[in-house]
Amino acid sequence: MSSITWTRDALLSSAKRLAGACWRVVESQSRGITLKLTDTLEEQLVLERVIEATKPPVPEAARHLHYLLFTPFRYSPYPTASRFRRAGVSAGVFYASEHSETAIAETVFYRLLFFFESPGTPWPKNPFDFRAFEARFDAARASDLTEPPLDAHHRHWTDPVDYTFCLSFADTAREAGIQAIRYQSVRDPQARANLALLDVAALVPAQRFAEETWILHFSNAGVRAICESPRRSLAFDRTTFVADPRAKEWRWER
Repeated sequence: MSSITWTRDALLSSAKRLAGACWRVVESQSRGITLKLTDTLEEQLVLERVIEATKPPVPEAARHLHYLLFTPFRYSPYPTASRFRRAGVSAGVFYASEHSETAIAETVFYRLLFFFESPGTPWPKNPFDFRAFEARFDAARASDLTEPPLDAHHRHWTDPVDYTFCLSFADTAREAGIQAIRYQSVRDPQARANLALLDVAALVPAQRFAEETWILHFSNAGVRAICESPRRSLAFDRTTFVADPRAKEWRWER
């Protein structure tokens, strides 16, 4: 394989089965918002049904799954490209991490990116509530970018800004029937692994989720992330994400 081209046969020859648990983070506010807007449980139910009716239909292959699992496959067109999903009308990707702390680091980075792309937006006075949940997956064919032979292109897989090579790899992976991609997080200070599940069939249905509640507090000094149970905390200061060239221009005072 060259540095810019990967063939279906090459990916299939290095593919392996990959199964286990992964963590994904979602905001914890949606039901709280509908509670604030209604006076009774009946009114809340009606409002949530109205909101649900405005959303795109759930893909047929995902309708047997919990909404936490099928949501990443539901929405298209995709607004901007991510590491393994192209912008526009493109197939969904379930992004997750092998550790909840990694998923939190990813969440913190992209929330910071939102603020720094909106310099007039002040830091919120109240912390954000997030929910990390553990999902199980079983991919018969997976590509591991952290192991040979694919780790030879490590600099492409870990570019903090340019997703060109990752997107090209994902296109070929889908053609080869690869269901999952394991890769190094560039946002986690400990560089632990992320997962990109390309195929909804790789997600295990009818599962009960382990969950963690996190609160994230943003300020001029950085971000503090606190998990209520099991009790632990993380700190992301101004230097945490400087490997991303955009972070060097971030103005923290606001």
